[in-house]
Amino acid sequence: MPRMSDSDAVNRVQCASTLVTDKLDARRRRAPDFAAENEALHGLAQALNAPDGVMLQTLVDTALKLCNAGSAGISLRERGASSPLTFRWVALAGHCAGLVGHLLPSDNSPAGVTLQLGSPQLFAFPNRQFDCLAPVTLDVTEELVVPVPGTPEPWGALWVMSHDERQFDSEHRRVLTSLANFTCAALTIKQAKADAETRAEEAEAARNALAAVETHQVDFIATLGHELRNPLGPIDTALAAAQKLAAGSPSVLSALALANRQVQQLKRLVSDLLDASRIRHGKLSVRPAYGLLGDIVKDAMAAVTDEAERRQQQLQVTLPQYPVTVLADAARLTQVVSNLLSNAVKYTPSGGEIRLRVDAPDPNTIPAHDSTPRDATIVLRDNGIGIAPNVLPHVFDMFAQSPSARTRSEGGLGVGLSVVRYLVNAHRGEIAVVSEGEGKGTEVTVRLPIVCRNQVDHAAATTHGLPPARILLVDDNADATEALAMLLTLDGHEVRRAQSGPEALSIVESFTPDIALIDINMPGMDGRELALRLREHAQCSSTRLVALTGYAWTTFDSAAVESGFDHRLIKPPSLEDLAYVLRG
Repeated sequence: MPRMSDSDAVNRVQCASTLVTDKLDARRRRAPDFAAENEALHGLAQALNAPDGVMLQTLVDTALKLCNAGSAGISLRERGASSPLTFRWVALAGHCAGLVGHLLPSDNSPAGVTLQLGSPQLFAFPNRQFDCLAPVTLDVTEELVVPVPGTPEPWGALWVMSHDERQFDSEHRRVLTSLANFTCAALTIKQAKADAETRAEEAEAARNALAAVETHQVDFIATLGHELRNPLGPIDTALAAAQKLAAGSPSVLSALALANRQVQQLKRLVSDLLDASRIRHGKLSVRPAYGLLGDIVKDAMAAVTDEAERRQQQLQVTLPQYPVTVLADAARLTQVVSNLLSNAVKYTPSGGEIRLRVDAPDPNTIPAHDSTPRDATIVLRDNGIGIAPNVLPHVFDMFAQSPSARTRSEGGLGVGLSVVRYLVNAHRGEIAVVSEGEGKGTEVTVRLPIVCRNQVDHAAATTHGLPPARILLVDDNADATEALAMLLTLDGHEVRRAQSGPEALSIVESFTPDIALIDINMPGMDGRELALRLREHAQCSSTRLVALTGYAWTTFDSAAVESGFDHRLIKPPSLEDLAYVLRG
């Protein structure tokens, strides 16, 4: 690939002021549409197993809608046996929909210029500079083009056009970049499938290729979950800060509550995707400890009570009259019960009935010398939409959903029950789902051998009330650090922010933090190197260093320990996680 200075096309559009990428960050950024992105994520996840043409068309339809564009398309690179490298419009939406198959030169085209520059680019009136856009009959006011990454070279580009006064901004670039990464994953899977099919005559080779395809899919889902966590973290934190600032303003709090519900829905989808990845990588484990079954059920109830009340549903819970001690992972068992309750609330109409009953033997009746765990049984019944007989055998399959569930905007990705079964099995338990058919409700029964004789006290209520601390936040994601700093400052902490290792080292010359939250994966000086450098400063000898990582299956590796980190948190860190670290 020629250097940028050697490209006539790049020089020409720069001289003609056609290349106006700087305006993306100069313009006022539109507010993210969480509900629309949630719906798009659901549609794209469902389309992963669709034929290739359907997958690409779904992507351009999504780009057109989320960017409010006039046209959208995917330009893929191709090279014939005797022809030069070109781009072909393989999927289109909007005004250009009838131009599928149109060929463009690789160098003298918006996609070619964008790939030479290696980053998203914005063009003003590109059809006045590029003859290859002549088939587009409407004037093109702006075209935003984002590279579709690939290995060893990019697949091509994803683009949107405006044919009127509408302008693109940095939020459109963020959305289009995420869709371009999704396009890369879809094309990679397509290529992997094609490679597998060419080796179909050799059964063992074919099986290995299909396994590789599955790995690509699961790894992509994990990467997608990681990429979604980055914008969700600062959004969730900023909402929490805004709710504190808006105390006493009911109308503002009402609007923030609506936004918060959408963010929680997105977080739930991302958590499901990450749990699916943890299962695939063998990282989803349980850590049993003694606790009270009643506390676990009440914690799960707290996650769904508000939504059940909003839907005017009758939620009835029956617990044993005596405290029941269990040996279980309380957090994971709470996840099991809250997931089942959430499904019941989600798929039961307004005014419906949901009944949860817990049966377990009284631990006092277990002989002192008998250490065999007894069964606790959790039965959840609802009179909701039910499950069709042909769907019932597949309810625990990953990404499995009934047609009626897909039509609901809050239907999820079909991952939750698969994770629930995994966690129940990890507790050596059993789960069964029964339904007489659509419209006839559902009954879920969970049996867990976890009841034991040991006596424990009720869990104390949690609180985030903490003594003020001096905190250093280091992350190259400016939005994430700004939102988290705002929330911590509102809680009375003294906070400093840095977007790189050298900037953090400069700050500690005059600011000695009690705690430093450091992103592991930063360009240039990464988090491990920064931790080692901080440990060399005498004033930071007692600073608690906390590693932040966005990949849920990453372990707290020996390199992180050797760098001097005291803790590891998954991004975005929850308030409970931060409170735990702040308490030391």
